[in-house]
Amino acid sequence: MKKIYVNEKWCLGCHLCEYNCAFANSGETDMVKALKDKEISPRIHVEEDGKITYAVSCRHCEDPVCVKSCISGALSKKDGVVTIDKNKCVGCFTCVLVCPYGAVIPTDKHAAIKCELCLKNACGYPACVKGCPNKAIVYEER
Repeated sequence: MKKIYVNEKWCLGCHLCEYNCAFANSGETDMVKALKDKEISPRIHVEEDGKITYAVSCRHCEDPVCVKSCISGALSKKDGVVTIDKNKCVGCFTCVLVCPYGAVIPTDKHAAIKCELCLKNACGYPACVKGCPNKAIVYEER
């Protein structure tokens, strides 16, 4: 199965992956309308540790503890992809607490969000990968 991999040696810390992700998941067709003067909610986020920057994204674990811990059954894994049904999410954020990678993100809309490889939006291909100018984020099978 293809997954997103990040090479921190190539990450510039530009945050373009976050903007492309937020736009791809906004439901809008115009990036300016989708993001200008709005707080963005990307499903990937850039971390900085001294001089090293890297993007953090869901790893779609073989045995995901977030799915096991979800009290409402909102998280599930199908065909190797861990997804969240926002209609089932009750906002307890247990998944946020148990994710060892910090890839599940709480929102103020009483639901968690995470990378779903852009399978539910029009992209059909991870927008963070398309938007990375330095090719630090790749979508491949290893």
